[in-house]
Amino acid sequence: MAAAEENSSLFLIFILTMIALPLVPYTILRLCRAASEKAKTIHCRCSGCHRSGKYRKSIYKRISNFSTCSNLTILLLWIVMIFLVYYIKHVSREVQVFEPFSILGLEAGASESDIKKSYRRLSIQYHPDKNPDPEAHKYFVEYISKAYQALTDPISRENYEKYGHPDGRQGMQMGIALPKFLLNIDGASGGIMLLGIVGFCILLPLMIAVIYLSRSSKYTGNYVMHQTLSTYYYFMKPSLAPSKVMDVFIKAAEYMEMPVRRSDDEPLQKLFVAVRSELNLDLKNIKTEQAKFWKQHPSLVKMELLIQAHLTCESFALTPALLKDYRHMLELAPRLLEELVKIAVLPRNPHGFGWLRPAIGVIELSQNIVQAVPLSARKASGGNSEGIAPFLQLPHFTEATVKKIARKKIRAFQELCDMSVEDRAALLTQVAGLSEEQARDVELVLEMIPSIEVDIKCETEGEEGIQEGDVVTMYAWVSLQRRNGLTAALPHCPNFPFHKEENFWLLLADVASNVWLSQKVSFMDEATAITAASKAIQETQEALGASAKEIGNAVKEAVDRVKKGSRLVMGKFQAPAEGTHNLTSFCLCDSWIGCDTKTSFKLKVLKRSRAGTRGHVPEEGPAAAAEDGIEEEEEEEEEEYDDYESEYSDDEEDEKNKGKGKGKVVNGLAHQGAESDIDSGSDE
Repeated sequence: MAAAEENSSLFLIFILTMIALPLVPYTILRLCRAASEKAKTIHCRCSGCHRSGKYRKSIYKRISNFSTCSNLTILLLWIVMIFLVYYIKHVSREVQVFEPFSILGLEAGASESDIKKSYRRLSIQYHPDKNPDPEAHKYFVEYISKAYQALTDPISRENYEKYGHPDGRQGMQMGIALPKFLLNIDGASGGIMLLGIVGFCILLPLMIAVIYLSRSSKYTGNYVMHQTLSTYYYFMKPSLAPSKVMDVFIKAAEYMEMPVRRSDDEPLQKLFVAVRSELNLDLKNIKTEQAKFWKQHPSLVKMELLIQAHLTCESFALTPALLKDYRHMLELAPRLLEELVKIAVLPRNPHGFGWLRPAIGVIELSQNIVQAVPLSARKASGGNSEGIAPFLQLPHFTEATVKKIARKKIRAFQELCDMSVEDRAALLTQVAGLSEEQARDVELVLEMIPSIEVDIKCETEGEEGIQEGDVVTMYAWVSLQRRNGLTAALPHCPNFPFHKEENFWLLLADVASNVWLSQKVSFMDEATAITAASKAIQETQEALGASAKEIGNAVKEAVDRVKKGSRLVMGKFQAPAEGTHNLTSFCLCDSWIGCDTKTSFKLKVLKRSRAGTRGHVPEEGPAAAAEDGIEEEEEEEEEEYDDYESEYSDDEEDEKNKGKGKGKVVNGLAHQGAESDIDSGSDE
């Protein structure tokens, strides 16, 4: 019995150890991360974002933020650990060594007379005839009498002196860390225990593995279904216009699986009437267009109407069931749009280039969804080539407000941003008719809008110039500044019901709208950016054979730039044929409208003169001519539609604005809005 209880105690100690080994370091790691998090406010503080409730620090919100699965699991495991420690310390019995001299209150080697005196003294205190307490009787029989016998009986004393026990040599007793019920097994409980072991140790892990594999085979790492990626890949075209991106976006498998209920028919009919002007229907054949619209797949009709309801702020009229689908649709939208951008810039043609036009259209759709601005607001009107979409993302701004400030020659969004605070406040209160509180909201949002600058440098590592076929490395420093001094911040989006981090896409393209390089840039995690930039600069300097001091200085300079609000973007591409190539880098934000930037420069490629071949040089000839013919046929087959003008869709406008940049060119660096030659070698 004692052995079984000792085994149970060992089992509890074993369980305590297995829980403590991962739990203690993981808890310390979580606490260190929580302590290192900045308490600085990074979200918009305007009244609209405050009313949305996304950033409200109520007690319920705090409890909800704490009551995550990981936090509750950690708390539960700590409670179990504390209970086990208490139980092992106070309930389980410790194995005590038999010490007769200590029991009788004597020192080792005491004489027989002293032993008898001590025994008589303890007998008066603990003998059953003198003390009726049952505990005293038990102590007298099990300890005092046994200790006296061990010291007075010659054989018992000899055994004690030789083996440490009055009964002689004792066998070694070992315990096993198993609970007591597993050591007392009969026929019935043995079968139940066997079934439990099979179920817990075999069937449960097998079930978890099957569920995980079935889910992983259905979804990507970004929790997007593989079927969605296949659909996007099939419908993505190089000539896909921004207004047609919506048709591809709503074909996601996640949206197609959403239920279409009969009770949704009437609300969707009313919603169709409210958003009909945004559906690009031909007004000359309105009845035919409406019939054609409703003949689409019910899921496509429902998704397009829900998205248009969001863009036109008509979601207040949705039924509870449709409102639930509407929120789910918006929750999935950011990661679906991200995957759609990746599909657009995926290398397709033989030269490994992606497509610029659909990529820009997807990012512009993302901007409109985050800011809840209609797509029609991007149409050029009233002498404003970029439309009124950037104005409508500001709080309390409507089309009437934009028309009022246009009377004061403020037609472009950048003109409003460049005004002084006093002049802008006077314009908003006296001309636009906003109150002082509303004008302060506008000012808070303008302070949050990022200003982006891009510095680009292209070179061949270890060589003086760029020759055809070389592997060219692009170094791009993307710098972000805000008027409020923040680098990492959440965008102003009161109508988007979920947290949305702002991301930027850096695209390097040529005049033929081919994307050579693409990469997503984030300013939210400074520590990760420092690590990535340090590693990239260190590897580059080591490849060039720089000294340790030079490497340290370069890494320090990169770290300082990251801390000041810059991010390093690196990419490699193969140098094209000999000549001067006009390239443009686009830095596009997926959350803000009107803060995108372009950087134009020229890449000079020399004829190969060095020994060896760095890569395959693209051939020019009949094959290239055939590809051009195919592209011309695709452009001829493109459907006619009423499209809004994208900010980057007209190359002629870029030629007109070449001389308007404010950047400078120094040592082969191309800055924002400037056109420059990246001199790749000495003149021959």
